[in-house]
Amino acid sequence: MKEHLEKLIGDALATLRQTGKLTVETPSIQIEATRDKQHGDFACNIALMLSKKAGRKPRELAEDIVKALPASQSVAKTEIAGPGFINFFLTKNALHHTIHEILNAKEKYGQSQKGNNQRVLVEFVSSNPTGPLHVGHGRHAAFGAVIADLLDMVGYKAHREYYINDAGRQMDILAASVFLRYLALCGEKVVFPANGYQGEYVIDIAKELENKYQKKFFHSAEKVFSDLPKDEPAGGDKEIYIDAVIDRAKKLLGEQNYHLLFQLSLERILKDIREDLLEFGVKFDEWFSERKFVSSDVVDRILQTLKEKELAYEREGALWFRSTDFQDEKDRVLERANGQRTYFANDLAYHINKFERGFDFAIDVFGSDHHGYVPRMKAGLKAFGLPADKLDYLLLQFVMLYRGGEQVPMSTRSGSFVTLRELRNEVGNDAARFFYVMRRREQGIDFDLDLAKSKTNENPVFYVQYAHARICSVFRQLADKKLQYDPALGLKHIELLIEPHELQLLGTLARYPEVLVNAAEQYEPAVLTNYLRELANDFHAYYNAHQFLVEDDSLRQARLVFIEATRQVIANGLKLLGVFAPESM
Repeated sequence: MKEHLEKLIGDALATLRQTGKLTVETPSIQIEATRDKQHGDFACNIALMLSKKAGRKPRELAEDIVKALPASQSVAKTEIAGPGFINFFLTKNALHHTIHEILNAKEKYGQSQKGNNQRVLVEFVSSNPTGPLHVGHGRHAAFGAVIADLLDMVGYKAHREYYINDAGRQMDILAASVFLRYLALCGEKVVFPANGYQGEYVIDIAKELENKYQKKFFHSAEKVFSDLPKDEPAGGDKEIYIDAVIDRAKKLLGEQNYHLLFQLSLERILKDIREDLLEFGVKFDEWFSERKFVSSDVVDRILQTLKEKELAYEREGALWFRSTDFQDEKDRVLERANGQRTYFANDLAYHINKFERGFDFAIDVFGSDHHGYVPRMKAGLKAFGLPADKLDYLLLQFVMLYRGGEQVPMSTRSGSFVTLRELRNEVGNDAARFFYVMRRREQGIDFDLDLAKSKTNENPVFYVQYAHARICSVFRQLADKKLQYDPALGLKHIELLIEPHELQLLGTLARYPEVLVNAAEQYEPAVLTNYLRELANDFHAYYNAHQFLVEDDSLRQARLVFIEATRQVIANGLKLLGVFAPESM
């Protein structure tokens, strides 16, 4: 319907240009569904957008546009409201036609070509493979997955990518932690570093290492810890200490054995992450390895290009990027004085690679603590003449868990919940997926575990799923009464749907395609969750006010095709969220 109204406005503007009443270029026409039906079903602000350039009062311009509108069987009337909004009131036939559209399109209802097949790389989760996914990663996983599915639905081509940070210092800390736990299992007395990874999963990996290789990696604790600097509990620096432990482990084990230990640790954690995400309904098109990427000459090429452009310079033995030339607050180190490249250098090369692979847009789903990273990465893209405005950072606020009104501790594995898997086991995938995306990204999530498990209307996912199950129960009742469902007869008599509850629900169903476009292009799954809650509310109100299995066969069939269309839209929306649409509850 929006497309139809946009064409009407476009035709009216063309007429005004032909008659000389309008001489300026037309901006993009925006049609929005109204919340208050007293103001019609849809509204357009084109007169306000054109008034300044046209040198005319918006209300007078709106009057000319309305006069020039072609006739339409879908529009009952138009009104000019406020300073110049054009409000459209649809005919009942237009609303009724929505049922035809839904039943014909089924799971494709709302699908569009708005994105014009533009390729979008959506990078999300990208957790360091140093431990299990935690509840914060769960929000990133659900959010990124829904955004990608929404973009596909409205005509973009989304590529889902997980960037594996498997080349940095944190991976060496993990390997050293596994090595020390392995030595402890071999009977050595080990004082674990303050900055080591202390989760139970590290011990599990060490046990596998011992079972598979026995004493292959054994060295005495005396050799490992002799002459090391002090750790933090002894008054030293924990960062310096853990680096010394890593160096010692590498020297004692040798390159080949260290690689074996490192690789086993990486593979076990990656396997756990992949399984966890797959069980959560989150799939990736590509798992992009940083280690494999930086082993090529691509980063060297990037750094050399910056030098040739005189955008890199040396200072105190380090190589710096002139990012302040591109609106960053300070210059950034690319290569340290010891010759090691920074994470920024590798990540800049990776983001340049995204566009070199032919993607039109790139989206990074990160935590809100990455806000300082945005200007430096955009500066890097600008330095290479790449479209920095085509890189969007979606920064998600943190997740807090609550039970019985009390915050659940999450700082260590001793808390009630730490991992995504533990959360899913507690509340189920459906509640986790829905709760994770029902708040806008700039809002933190206070995840109420008791509410997520409750079977009440206060639980938003239960409320929406219950609407779907209720509709399915109506069709079971129909079968129990030995009555038949005749969609052809129902569609023939949908003009009988004239009750206020029916018209309200019809209007909400008609908005679904617009909701998908808004949710996708605003990168806000909450637009869809809010819509589904509204749709469920409209249906429940209709269900409570009217009988569906009435004596009049024409009216009964009309109402049946109507609620079947409603069921289809609820199922479509839940599928995009990765939530199951149950037939009974």
